[in-house]
Amino acid sequence: MSQAVAAKGLEGVIAASTAVSHVYGEEGRLVYRGYDIHELAGKASFEEVAYLLWEGELPNQSQLDEIRSELATQRRLSKEGIACLADLATDALPMDVLRTVVSAVGANQRVSRRSSADEARREAVTFTAIFPTILAAFERRRRNLDPVEPREDLSQSANYLFMLTGSEPSQIDAQALDTYFVLLADHGMNASTFTGRVIASTEADMASALVGAIGALKGPLHGGAPSLVLDMLDAIGSPDNVESWMREALGRGDRLMGFGHRVYKAEDPRAEILRELASRMDKGDLYALASNAEQTGLRLLEEQKPGRRLYTNVEFYSAVVLNAVGLPRDLFTATFAASRVAGWSAHVLEQYADNRLIRPQSQYTGPQDRRFTPVSAR
Repeated sequence: MSQAVAAKGLEGVIAASTAVSHVYGEEGRLVYRGYDIHELAGKASFEEVAYLLWEGELPNQSQLDEIRSELATQRRLSKEGIACLADLATDALPMDVLRTVVSAVGANQRVSRRSSADEARREAVTFTAIFPTILAAFERRRRNLDPVEPREDLSQSANYLFMLTGSEPSQIDAQALDTYFVLLADHGMNASTFTGRVIASTEADMASALVGAIGALKGPLHGGAPSLVLDMLDAIGSPDNVESWMREALGRGDRLMGFGHRVYKAEDPRAEILRELASRMDKGDLYALASNAEQTGLRLLEEQKPGRRLYTNVEFYSAVVLNAVGLPRDLFTATFAASRVAGWSAHVLEQYADNRLIRPQSQYTGPQDRRFTPVSAR
């Protein structure tokens, strides 16, 4: 009997219906709840966008005041989260720390999928509020510094930078990080979002779904690449070395970090916005080096495969922007998660509201009709 051919990596397979966001890859468009990302980035705050993803509409002023207050008052870690953080090694990877502390917090909340929709939404707010707190507390701890208590009068992005440094950030840095948070808050049915929805479809709790999503985001083929972009630029060193370094890397068959995307066949709109933001934010020579590397890399890749449409992705200029606001590079992917948690939780809420267990089939490629033999005869 013939079998359907498996779609490797589920490419082209529609696995869910969603009203949260969508990537129009051929057009190079990203839409949140009907809003093109250009309508939101640099205009709407992260708090407004989180509300939009959760509720389907942008908040009015009273709703915005309320969601800001909800997020601000939920920023402090529970005693279980603090204890878990204290037990982790200071040389642990930030994504592992985030995954573990979120799990510990979730284990002690004991909120099940069968709780009310209002309770699930409160979970979304709580976890979105505490992701930056976890990361900032860990960063302070590994530098032998006391944690900085969150401030309720600061925005989500400004408070994150404040907790990292102990000083109120400049308006420019806070706004740049806020724009980054808006741009990364959701992105269609990506690997981490799909992971979270699969877990939610089993009627597991919000924390379990978020822990799974964090694990998926950690990989360099998904969210783990921004710091690798900086590593690549460090290895290149100067604009004079760009072409020779890249030719050697491509000759060895190495990937150029931050180039290409699985879905976009036109320029990633987030990369376009971040490129312009990086040009304004970078205070040294990094932007100039990155710009040179982008142009050279695209030209060399075109030489390899003429006619192929290729662009830098969101991670390429994310690296420059996050570096400019002072984040350590190994916090880049975890900071990505501090934004994407709004989208993940919105998808979990959507899955809960109209659920069916996600249980695909597989194509079996193993042997058939084997017979058991005793161990003495093997």
